[in-house]
Amino acid sequence: MTGKELLLNALQGQPTPRPAWVPFVGVHGGKTIGASATDYLKSSKLLVQGLTKAKELYQPDGLPLIFDLQMEAEVLGCALRWAEETPPSVVTHPLTDRKLHELPPFDLSQGRYPAAVDAMKTVKKLIGDDTALYGLITGPFTLALHLMGTGVFLEMFERPDYVKEVLTYCTQICRQAADMYLEHGADVIAVVDPMTSQISPQHFTEFVQPYVDNVFVHIRGRGALSSLFVCGNATRNMEIMCRCQCDNVSIDENIPLDYVRDLARAGGKSYGGNLKLTTVLLLGDEIDAQQDALRCLEIGNTPGFILAPGCDLPYATPAVNLQAVALMVHDDYQRQVAKNTLKAREKTFEDVSLPLYSSEKKVIVDVVTLDSASCAPCQYMVDAVENAAKKFPDQVEIREHKITTSRGLGHMAKLGVGQIPTICIDGEVKFPSIIPDITTLIQALEEKVKCKRRNHESR
Repeated sequence: MTGKELLLNALQGQPTPRPAWVPFVGVHGGKTIGASATDYLKSSKLLVQGLTKAKELYQPDGLPLIFDLQMEAEVLGCALRWAEETPPSVVTHPLTDRKLHELPPFDLSQGRYPAAVDAMKTVKKLIGDDTALYGLITGPFTLALHLMGTGVFLEMFERPDYVKEVLTYCTQICRQAADMYLEHGADVIAVVDPMTSQISPQHFTEFVQPYVDNVFVHIRGRGALSSLFVCGNATRNMEIMCRCQCDNVSIDENIPLDYVRDLARAGGKSYGGNLKLTTVLLLGDEIDAQQDALRCLEIGNTPGFILAPGCDLPYATPAVNLQAVALMVHDDYQRQVAKNTLKAREKTFEDVSLPLYSSEKKVIVDVVTLDSASCAPCQYMVDAVENAAKKFPDQVEIREHKITTSRGLGHMAKLGVGQIPTICIDGEVKFPSIIPDITTLIQALEEKVKCKRRNHESR
């Protein structure tokens, strides 16, 4: 049985002779060949080189062609900010000053789609016989947020019909992007909708489920398999996700894997995750990677489990850590050895200390993120804080703590943050893994500003 056959069986919930393994190689593919993220994501030649290198290094059963949730937005008129080690981020939102019918046509001959098509054709010939290829598309809700900006959260209350009109439009874009990948050899379509972790179950049912289901039914009609891929703490929405029309749900480390396992099996879904992306794969070592892989494999020791990181791999992820995971997947003997020898190792953060918030002149807003340059929910949470803080010039200071660094992890631990992204105000966790609307956020800041002013005046 080839790795591709094994993965496709796992995605359909069938028993497999060993665990299925999908490292979500995005810009990390550029790192493996010495190319920047910007160059890598714009070049079909570099994409092919990175994917074939990843195939050689990590022995995967499946790989995404490209992991970039800004491709659709770019064609539709969103300006992007490029970086050396992360995917681009969206910096303008056309629907803040334009009507829906004024957006550019979604033309697959524009943007980076021609490079993606060329890469898919070549990669299919080189490794497509034994490696399943994923076509990743931006989910309707996340694409709507790219187009509308963070105002979408308020509009869901004030103009729900307009938001649904935008979501219907985005659903058609999703179907077109899925068709493009399927026509050129994709075996699986993953609808990646990370912003859905930021909303309530009621809003998920109203503003997400009908639209992603439309896409999943379309994909099934094309004879292909589909996955619903979320990032962040979407625990509150997992039960509804497992009722969607997809074949598979994929989650990150914010959601307990055993919880997902039980819901997915009850809903007739396969499930994937949830290797720890930063604390283990990026910042840990080979032993950490082996240990975390074993944790996932022991919990997911059922038909329908796919071992994977919870999002695209950070650019600088050490190859040896991913190779250590691959060893746990492919070598049963080494897996047994590791089970008997690995011990948990605690990390301390003695070099990180929190300020005495009550003594600070300004209100300190700590935003704990994966990295706002590469994580869409993190970017929009930081944007929301920056927009709200404009109401309080010289009274609010914003500090982002990226858990892709050891110091960021230290702040996460010492602030008591358990979910990503999270807003803390003067050392207090206020908005864990959910982006508040601008009015709520301004009110929270205003309350702290007034309190701090009273305290200083009383001294």
